Order: sequence, then C-alpha cells, then structure tokens
Amino acid sequence: MHPMLTIAVRAARKAGSIINRASLAGGLKVRSKRANDFVTQVDQAAEEAIIDTVKKAYPDHGFLAEESGASGGATEYVWIIDPLDGTTNFIHGFPQYCVSIGVQRRGALAHAVVYDPNRNELFTASKGGGAFLNDRRIRVTGLTKLGEALVGTGFPFKELTRLDLYTRQLQTMMRTSSGVRRAGAAALDLAYVACGRLDAFWELGLAPWDMAAGALLVQEAGGLVADLKGEQTYMESGDVCCATPKIFSQLLEALR
Repeated sequence: MHPMLTIAVRAARKAGSIINRASLAGGLKVRSKRANDFVTQVDQAAEEAIIDTVKKAYPDHGFLAEESGASGGATEYVWIIDPLDGTTNFIHGFPQYCVSIGVQRRGALAHAVVYDPNRNELFTASKGGGAFLNDRRIRVTGLTKLGEALVGTGFPFKELTRLDLYTRQLQTMMRTSSGVRRAGAAALDLAYVACGRLDAFWELGLAPWDMAAGALLVQEAGGLVADLKGEQTYMESGDVCCATPKIFSQLLEALR
C-alpha cells in the first residue's frame, strides 16, 4: 500500500471511531447549514481528526474539506475530505453513511479511501493500482444491458431548481433499468458500483468531496465515470454518472 494511502486509511479509521462512539452516545447537536443540509459536532470532530492525522505526516499538503473549506494554499497534493457523507442518515440512525477521503496530485485523483464504520468496510484505491474492499480486489460487474442494471441515484435535496430535469431522468431510469435505489450517501453509492453491488449511479449537484474518492474507486475497478455529457468535468459541474463499461453509453443516452 502506498504510504499516502496508509495515512488516509489511518485518518479514515480515526474518524470512523468518532462516528461510531457518537452513534451510541446520543445527544447530537444538529445545525442547519442551509435547507436540508445539516452538520453535527460529529462531522466537525471527524474532520479535525482527519486533518490532524494528515498534517502530522504531510504538513505541506493542502485540504478541501466539507466543513472547513480550502486550506493550505496551492500545493502539489490536495486532500478532499467528507468526514461524514450521509449526515442526515446518521442523525436519524439510518446506517448508510461513511468517511470519504480523496487525494489529488496536480489536479488528478491519486488515492482514495471510503470507510463505512457501520459494516467496517474499507474501500481503497491508488491510481494504477486497482481498487480493494478490505484488501480484496474488487471489479465492476460485467453487465452489458441497462435493462438488467440496478442503478443508484441521489435526489437533488439541497437546491431544487433542476427537480423537473431529475424527475424526468428518474422516470426514464425506472422504465429502462431493473431497479433504482436511493440510499443517501453518494460516496458509498460510488463504492458500491466499484464492488458490483450497483451497476451504475448518477446524481446532480454534488460537491467534490462527495465524489473524489468514489470516482477513483470506480475507475480503478474498471468502470467509467463522467459528467452527464460524457466529459471529465464532473468534479467542477457536480453532475456525475458512472457504470460498467458496456452499459455506460446506454446510461448516458437514457439520462439525456
């Protein structure tokens, strides 16, 4: 395992321990950042633990984190962090949330960790090194027909200006796939495509920390990732879709 990935795993597990302790303790303090977008003291504590762990090993690296934003200036390496993807699920005790850590080198994704503290499932990837679940190599499915695919998605809950577009896409996918699932944690959805639990995924209006780690997992597991135009601007646009190679073009066509 690459030394940088080792640090990312250590940081994710520390954050996961904070999350697990809080899930048992109760007494959450919840604050609304904007409509339908919440933060707890757990998000903040987990993010601090991740950044502190990384800074001890790489004090000159930069960060882009959900709660604290950008820090560290322009550097070769930037750590893209979602300390608790699926906060609303966590608040309600719905066990579908995770820690997501992606590392960019010169703007390109280099390392990824998605850690599910509920199931103790650790998804990891390094550019060119493959994707793994608890040290076992994972691959996307070999499915060839969108009509047989189980497709993940996420509702546009933060801003609803494109709800009509999403509703049309959802109707199309319900007609053309074997089923659609919405679990509420995009990083885990992407990881599930990487390990074959889902065959495809799409969502509108995500932030970079929602996608960075999961996108690299999918790519290193043999899948394709793009925006809804088929271009590599999903980290900027926030619109992402991914799938197994043989149904990717079918997915894009259906979403258009």
